[in-house]
Amino acid sequence: MVRSALHRVKYRGERRRGEVLAADVAAVAPELLAHWQGAFSCVVPVPLHRTRLQERGFNQSALIARAIARTLALPMREELVRVKSTLSQVGLTQADRIRNVSNAFRWIGSPLQGTVLLVDDVVTTGATISAAAEALESAGAQSVVVLALARARFD
Repeated sequence: MVRSALHRVKYRGERRRGEVLAADVAAVAPELLAHWQGAFSCVVPVPLHRTRLQERGFNQSALIARAIARTLALPMREELVRVKSTLSQVGLTQADRIRNVSNAFRWIGSPLQGTVLLVDDVVTTGATISAAAEALESAGAQSVVVLALARARFD
């Protein structure tokens, strides 16, 4: 059910459905993140490359991050950028996924501090969030906690 809904958001442009999913995640975020209560300095979505953003019209991870930031009363920062246009991760091996997103992200904002909440729509092998977290840590984040709407099975 979640898989189908996410595919409709990502590949059919159903932004409203994405907003509903984002609200659902935001509703449970305080409970899921209770261990880190008060630790987060900001919420950062995993960005799309500008060409993919233009194609899709919105970043589904940003929809989720915005709802979570609002619920947790935290600032959302969107200075993490995807500087490398990567292939879709679908169908790639784990090693190819890691290579695909290597050096794909850069932080262009003021230095980060404390613990950053990184938000993505789906985590499969963790290659994308690992590459994004490296960029956040290079920008000053002491730690990065990841929250995703779904975890996909890697076959």
